[in-house]
Amino acid sequence: METVTADLISKARAGDSRAFRELTQPHLRELQVHCYRMLGNFQDAEDALQDTLLAAWRGLGGFQERASFRTWLYRIATNRCLNARRSAGRRPVKEWDMPNVEPPEPTRIGEVVWLQPFPDTLLEQAFGAPLGPEARYEQTEALSVAFMTALQVLPPRQIAVLILRDVLGFPAAEVAEMLDSSVESVKSALKRARAGLQQRRAAEHREPAPAAGSPAEDAIVAKFVAAYESADLDALVDLLTDDVFMSMPPMPFEYEGRDIVARFFAGIFGSGRRSDLVPTRANGQPAFAAYLRTPTGVSHGTGLFVLTLGGDRICAMTRFDNTVLPWFGLPRSLPSR
Repeated sequence: METVTADLISKARAGDSRAFRELTQPHLRELQVHCYRMLGNFQDAEDALQDTLLAAWRGLGGFQERASFRTWLYRIATNRCLNARRSAGRRPVKEWDMPNVEPPEPTRIGEVVWLQPFPDTLLEQAFGAPLGPEARYEQTEALSVAFMTALQVLPPRQIAVLILRDVLGFPAAEVAEMLDSSVESVKSALKRARAGLQQRRAAEHREPAPAAGSPAEDAIVAKFVAAYESADLDALVDLLTDDVFMSMPPMPFEYEGRDIVARFFAGIFGSGRRSDLVPTRANGQPAFAAYLRTPTGVSHGTGLFVLTLGGDRICAMTRFDNTVLPWFGLPRSLPSR
C-alpha cells in the first residue's frame, strides 16, 4: 500500500473526516457507475453510494489491508446494492401521460420499468479508473441502454459477478472475497450470467454504431431532430431500422418493428403536439430532452429520448419521463423557438 494512502487511512481511523474524503474522492464516480450498473436506477445508485460511504467511514477500523482500499470499497458497494435489490418491492408502473394521444397496443409489457438514464457528463472520471486484465466489455458498451436492460433481468448475485468479473475485470478470487463466497461458486454464477445475458441480447443483430461525436453520428441525429421538430412522420420513419425497438420506462409499453413505432409517432404528431429538442448524451449515446410547445410561448419538458444507432439508422429509442431532466442540467421549461 502506498505510503500516502496508508497515512490517510491512519488519520481517517483517528476520526479525520477530511482524510477520509481525500481517500474516497478518487473512487466516487466509478463507484456511482458501479451502483448504477447493479441497480439500473440513477436515484437508487445515489442512495447506495451514500450508504457505501457511511459504511466505509464506520467500518474503517475493520479494513485489514489484505486487498486495496479501492477493492474494499467495491466490496461494500456491491453488498449494499445486493441488499437494496433484495429489499426492493414491486416497482410501480407509470400510467400513460400524453393527453389526447391514444397509443397503439404495445408489442409487449416491459419488465425493467425502473430503468433510468445516466448522464455522460458524470462518466469522465469513472472511465479513467483501472480495469483488470480479464474485463470483456468496453466501458461504454457496458453502460448502454440495451446492455443495462438485459443485465437487470438477471438474478442479483449473477449481476454482481458479471459486472465485477467481465466489466471491471476483478480476479475471481477477489470477487469471491467480496461476496463471501468460493471461487467455484463465482465461476458457476458467471457462467449462468453470461448465458442469461447472451439469451437476452441474441436478437441484437445490428450494424456498429458510428463513433460518438463523429460526422456520421451527427448526420443521423440532425435528421432525427429535423424530422421530430417538424412532425415529419415519413422522414422520421425513414431513419428507423425494420426491427426498431422502443421502450418508455417507467411506463411498461414496448414497441418492436417499424410499422408499429410509426403508428405510435403518427398518434403523437396527429394530435397536434409539437416539440423542441435539446441535445445531451446519456449512457454513452445521443439523447434529447423534449420540450412541448404551448400557446403561451413557453415549452415544457416532457421527457428524454435516448437513441441507439446502428450504421446510418436508429435501431432503438428509449423515452424517459421528465423527472430525469435535472440530472442533465436541463430546465423543466424554456422559451419556445
